[in-house]
Amino acid sequence: MSVAAPAPAASADPPVEPQAPSRAGPWRAHLAVALLALGLAVYVTNGLWRDPYGNGLSDNIGDQAFFEWLLGYGVYTLGHGSDPFFTDLLNVPWGVNLAANTSISVYTILFAPLTYLAGPQVSYVTILTLNLAGSAFAWYLFLNRWLVRSPLAAGLGGIFCGFAPGFISHANGHLNWTAGWVAPLVVWQVLRLRQPGRWLRNGLVLGLMLAAFFTIAAEGLFYTALASGLFVITWSLAKAVRAEVKAAFTTVLRALGVTAVVAGALLAYPLYMHFSGPQTFSGTGFNQRYFAEDAAAYLSFPSRSVAGFFGYGSDLAPNRTEETSFFGVPLVALILVSLVLVFRQADKGRRATLRAIMVVGFIFLVLSLGPQLNWMDAELPVPMPYTLLSHLPLFDAALPLRLALVVAVVFGVVLALITQELLDRRLSPSVQTGMTAAIVAALLPILPLPVRHQERAPEPDFIADGTWQRYVSDHGVISALPFALNVTADGQRWQAYTMARGGPQFRIPDGYFLGPMTHTEEGRKQIGRIGAPPLPTDWLFTRAALYGYVTELSDGDRAQARADFAYWGVEAVFLPEQITGSDHMTLFRNAVLMTATDLLGPPEQVDDVLVWRIRPGVDPIDR
Repeated sequence: MSVAAPAPAASADPPVEPQAPSRAGPWRAHLAVALLALGLAVYVTNGLWRDPYGNGLSDNIGDQAFFEWLLGYGVYTLGHGSDPFFTDLLNVPWGVNLAANTSISVYTILFAPLTYLAGPQVSYVTILTLNLAGSAFAWYLFLNRWLVRSPLAAGLGGIFCGFAPGFISHANGHLNWTAGWVAPLVVWQVLRLRQPGRWLRNGLVLGLMLAAFFTIAAEGLFYTALASGLFVITWSLAKAVRAEVKAAFTTVLRALGVTAVVAGALLAYPLYMHFSGPQTFSGTGFNQRYFAEDAAAYLSFPSRSVAGFFGYGSDLAPNRTEETSFFGVPLVALILVSLVLVFRQADKGRRATLRAIMVVGFIFLVLSLGPQLNWMDAELPVPMPYTLLSHLPLFDAALPLRLALVVAVVFGVVLALITQELLDRRLSPSVQTGMTAAIVAALLPILPLPVRHQERAPEPDFIADGTWQRYVSDHGVISALPFALNVTADGQRWQAYTMARGGPQFRIPDGYFLGPMTHTEEGRKQIGRIGAPPLPTDWLFTRAALYGYVTELSDGDRAQARADFAYWGVEAVFLPEQITGSDHMTLFRNAVLMTATDLLGPPEQVDDVLVWRIRPGVDPIDR
């Protein structure tokens, strides 16, 4: 990869990593960028920081609950020696394959002390904030070391990479996709593989990194590997760097061999669980044609931006968590013009790097459009290249639109490069002025707004004080009503808070996770779905909570409930004073209460909840 030389003109790559300057100035720049990144991250997440226990992400409250559950499970794992890649606490009696989900095991273990002391809520917002800030800072360091000399140029590119519209969108719930710092660290180490005489150390380090990062952001790591491979291959084909490639080939090959051995050994069990373990599945629970980028989205503004605040946002994404491009016309035009200007000023070595960057950006942009071309929220009869990949392993479980996050990084790299050109004053005065104004005009509309938040139902005293233990056997099954789903996630997060306290634990039916389409021993051969296959009884309560639908129940409904409760092994259910829905959704508690009373009889008031005991073999109404 080309590195900025001391002279104004860029040169081809040196065979080793460039040396960092020894003067104190860069450390002041590093501190300034770090503080700016941290300040922006706190600004974006400030709604959660104001009350981490009472506020939740209104655009994706289910994913927040899932990651809080994982953080609570980290404390439970350390305290009970449980499997970090499989649990029987959710989805009884089958359990959940966490390796086939996003287990973030490294995070759950590292932050277990904070989770135990302050709760999963605080650990969650802490990790989310550090992810955003760390991503911007890591990209800044990478750009400053490998591509540009100026901390200002690297800082602009790094801040964009960390706070691009797609990453702000994923700040609505995702601790995996906001971990954008994974990519620059991996790419940095990949570029170091060619250091002469250090193939063993560099291969070992990369193997350890891949093993650790797999649990944090497996899909993001997959995209990073694809982008890195595509870049290296394209760059290696350039005539200007052929001698470098030949000299480094054997060293890189040896290092990659070490990487494969180390990563393969450390990931043997999680990879087995991911692909062949119990309750795994093929594909994904999400429709790839629906979760594909709309081509017009690249020219649109995101909802959580200055432009969106003034009514210029767009609804071309599947949801507000997946606005992965949304750069706007001004920025797209700026990037195209910048590429032309930077390419004209570069020598042959730097052009090899620029050409590889452009190839990566273009291919990932095309693949992000998914199997069929979409334009302005309409699917056109135009098949796209992703069709050829959609049934391949790994690609079949990926969501195409998330490939646009790589395009965002390419945009950040180009911003750093054109800013360096402007700082070097290598362009004509009129072009200098015009490009400076264009950068401001392109970035101002997409400046991020804080992620939206809403109040969540507080943890009931019934759970917090441990009263629930009087109504269920050791490690028994109890559930809040309605049963835990992505849009009714209270029961799952209250289980998370119980795990985080390190005491006795209960299990729950259902939950928000990815699993096989049906519950059979052959589940690993099935396609994936979101959550457990619904049974008639939990659908009764879900329907009542979401739509306020109450129906007169029959003896057949009660017999079905008896069978469903026996299937789950449920010993009690309870209804709190308040239940939470996503996106400021109003849930119908009274409808749930009416349904439960009709099905189970009068409840018992215990602390701040209503409780119904479930006795095996007894008709629900006859108690």
